[in-house]
Amino acid sequence: MIYLLLPLLYTIQIVAQHRAQQNIIMDIDKLMLQLQQLHPGETEFHQAVKEMLLSIAPVYNEHPEFEKAKIIERLLEPDRIVCFRVVWETDEGEFKINRGWRVQYNNAIGPYKGGLRFHASVNLSILKFLAFEQIFKNALTTLPMGGAKGGSDFSPVGKSQSEIRRFCQAFMLELWRNLGPDTDVPAGDIGVGGREIGYLYGMYKKLTGQHTGTFTGKGLEYGGSVLRPEATGFGALYFVNQMLQDKDIDIAGKTIALSGFGNVAWGVATKACQLGAKVVTISGPDGYIYDPDGISGSKIDYMLELRASGNDIVAPYAERYPKATFFPDRKPWERKVDIALTCATQNELNAADAQQLIDNKVKLVAEVSNMGCTAEATEVFLKNRILFAPGKAVNAGGVATSGLEMSQNAMHLSWPQQEVDQRLHHIMSTIHQQCLQYGKEPDGYINYVKGANIAGFMKVAKAMLAQGEY
Repeated sequence: MIYLLLPLLYTIQIVAQHRAQQNIIMDIDKLMLQLQQLHPGETEFHQAVKEMLLSIAPVYNEHPEFEKAKIIERLLEPDRIVCFRVVWETDEGEFKINRGWRVQYNNAIGPYKGGLRFHASVNLSILKFLAFEQIFKNALTTLPMGGAKGGSDFSPVGKSQSEIRRFCQAFMLELWRNLGPDTDVPAGDIGVGGREIGYLYGMYKKLTGQHTGTFTGKGLEYGGSVLRPEATGFGALYFVNQMLQDKDIDIAGKTIALSGFGNVAWGVATKACQLGAKVVTISGPDGYIYDPDGISGSKIDYMLELRASGNDIVAPYAERYPKATFFPDRKPWERKVDIALTCATQNELNAADAQQLIDNKVKLVAEVSNMGCTAEATEVFLKNRILFAPGKAVNAGGVATSGLEMSQNAMHLSWPQQEVDQRLHHIMSTIHQQCLQYGKEPDGYINYVKGANIAGFMKVAKAMLAQGEY
């Protein structure tokens, strides 16, 4: 008799498992409450996590194996955070003390990878948000890189070259044991350019006695990759152009508002001009520049001069080019343009800015800076069905080219510019396809936020599950 009941019992078990699967519902409010209790006051980190959870919830609910393995709970905690003091000496012989961090967040798909940021605003919340975003950004590139971020509340602005060198060397004295070509590979970010990378890597090499690919963004003379300085901006424009082409829109002749005036904005402006678009704004902490003739040629070169001056202002641009106008203490999002690209820092574009862009008939908005838009601004763009893409997809060209630099270092060779550019273009195209795969909605609208988040999460979650991490 028992044998006759076995098929029925098996059917009941399958139905029960199916119902259990159907009842898996990610409790976002509960997760966020727990996160806020464990990590109070870390608003940027909370913002990044909530955006991810809102995007991936429907897919997560279809995978009971993720819930059983507590993938989300594990992803909300970094693997480790290295905190340290940095003691350095000014030119006047005075000792200064800064704080330093390295957030090694997740290495499920490769060694930790992410930049170092030197800026007075740096704190643990900002670094955790950046490291969390980096996990999924790196996953989107298809290259084997985990997510990390680090930095210090030290600001290079107003410091002499000798002071910056001494700080970088002191910083590396505290961090070097946690780095390595197959462990953790830092790069640059705000306040950390080629000069700082050189000082950091030089000290690392001296301490380890090894010449490895432990840093990216290095100079061409000692293992760097061509196009690395331009990569974030170039990759962003490749992605933006594909967004437009998907809607049969030609980028040529379009006007672009940029924020920022540093390396990222420089790369964006350079590639935008090559594609036939016109960049009409740049900005700094002091306000923004509007140049109706377009920022091209020697004007783009002058952006680098402004940044290298260490003054962190854009007002002198209007003195150099009288047809341009400087608007103090205002943001470029008030201009009527076709495309708006955040290239400065996090949460630089708010809901009011978003509505103003929409009222001015903007066609596309993209974050080239990390989390350049507030959550409310993102909601406004999505609600109004504006072409909008998040930083983890748009600005992935920088870390993608860092990954290519790692590959070149590992093989002890250097690829020519054309090959690096082709690989970068291919990677950005692959990221765009992933966004289309997961972000296309029934009405045909492409939700790039959802697409990028789901694509990145699924790769990392499956890698974690496959490795049986605990």
